[in-house]
Amino acid sequence: MDGAPVELQPAPLFAEIALGPANGAAHWVQTSDGVRIRAGHWRPEGAAKGTVLLFPGRTEYVEKYGMAAAEFAACGFSTLTVDWRGQGLAGRMLAERRLGHVGHFTDFQKDVQALTRLAQQLDLPRPWFLVGHSMGGAIGLRSLLEGLDVRASCFTGPMWGIQIPPLMRPFVRVLSGVAPYLRLQERLLPTTALEQYVQITPFEGNTLTTDPEMYRLMHDQLAAQPDLALGGPTIQWLRVSLQECAELAAMPSPALPCITFLGSEEQIVSPEAIHTRMSRWPGGELDLIPGGQHEVMMETRDIRAHVFSRMCRLFEQHSG
Repeated sequence: MDGAPVELQPAPLFAEIALGPANGAAHWVQTSDGVRIRAGHWRPEGAAKGTVLLFPGRTEYVEKYGMAAAEFAACGFSTLTVDWRGQGLAGRMLAERRLGHVGHFTDFQKDVQALTRLAQQLDLPRPWFLVGHSMGGAIGLRSLLEGLDVRASCFTGPMWGIQIPPLMRPFVRVLSGVAPYLRLQERLLPTTALEQYVQITPFEGNTLTTDPEMYRLMHDQLAAQPDLALGGPTIQWLRVSLQECAELAAMPSPALPCITFLGSEEQIVSPEAIHTRMSRWPGGELDLIPGGQHEVMMETRDIRAHVFSRMCRLFEQHSG
């Protein structure tokens, strides 16, 4: 950990849309490079068995994981999650706040460092555990490789590779290569929009979940709090994300208990990259979810029950 302890600064937490445990709270945290991010946390009733550090995906925000926090609280765990730089109520990177942008993918590690300092200051109970979803899976894997102090980890649809249609791959390679020279880094990635996906995409045919109620919840959260919304990524985001996926693929897997959940209908991240990583993860297990899409923590009731039950059992096994 680097830097001085952060001063606790209360931040908004929209409990009415988060649907988390009643004792939730949020704080502002300053990163080492001066970006203000927001962290939210919930605790179980009674003594906690540990704390889940929940790393969200791109476009996500604290309140989206209130229901997950309720699941973990029912099993006796606290939850701490975050608005990464550039999304949610955290400091946005560009004047057009709807653009998803980051200068260097490893900048997110500064957010992780600030988040863990806050966890220490809040005295969130140990041991700690990691749950990383989508982009948070890439951030989380690097954090583990750099020594994040957790006992076990789970990933859902982790971004260890990005699905790009075969016909688009040459275009993406060329675009990523020339973007810095043509000053296109801050341009919206073609085929994406400034509006957030769930705001403009009907449930039928969506790539996130097969559960209409969960999809409606995501839409309603953004309708209630429009400042949480984030649109498509910039060309720079894609360029540095692809670089990060390639760098991570060349690194060994940490010797840490791990379960990774992958929906059989995944259309956003690369299933091949996930299979490859988990085939060389000592003590790791790949749990394939029949019929599941990208958001297995926001899938049908049966899928959610399976995923959270397995996560909690893993964490309980390593909470002593």
